[in-house]
Amino acid sequence: MDAEAKPRVRHGSPGRLLLRAAVLVVALLGLVAFSIALAKVTLTPSPASEGMVTSNLHPGRSLRQYAEEYTFLAACKQAGGNLLLGVPFGVLLPILVPRRLRMIRMILLTALVMAVIELVQGALVTGRAFDIDDVILNTTGALLGYVLIGRRISHRYHALADVPAAEAPPGPVEAPAGGGRPPAVKPSTRGSGLMEKWRSRRSGPGGEAPGPDRRGA
Repeated sequence: MDAEAKPRVRHGSPGRLLLRAAVLVVALLGLVAFSIALAKVTLTPSPASEGMVTSNLHPGRSLRQYAEEYTFLAACKQAGGNLLLGVPFGVLLPILVPRRLRMIRMILLTALVMAVIELVQGALVTGRAFDIDDVILNTTGALLGYVLIGRRISHRYHALADVPAAEAPPGPVEAPAGGGRPPAVKPSTRGSGLMEKWRSRRSGPGGEAPGPDRRGA
């Protein structure tokens, strides 16, 4: 049977702990810096747009408006800017969330944060309104950031926490479950070697066993 996979255990290497802590600190600082930049971009009042913006609760309506009423460059700027706003979420959040279902957790967290920001925009910020398409674009940008960069970085970061367990010393052979036969054990050759040595001592010249003594007539 093939050998079972080695278990994973928490390491105690100071070097790995320091490296993991440094990556975590950088990720937290990056998230704080991005949050400040995001607040400045999304929560800054725009009095000039106060009479032009309207809330959008229908997915795809703003995207159709970009395609039909905007120039190509203006549409790319509007849609691309919302995509770029979500990329840092896909890079930084996978480091901070647990490994289990990290992509789903990252998508849900991004959608939740951006939905809250859009609600604050619509309720408190002059010249801005809630737009569900912005939330969709931001979440899509986070997914792209995770696929392109965040997945590799988070995999290496979480891999620092695990090392293969030391191999256990060989123990007694146990019968497998289900009543099967245990693996065959190679017989010892010590007893056969002693027997051969004893026989060689008893054998006479030429390898023949000594016979009875013959006396002259």
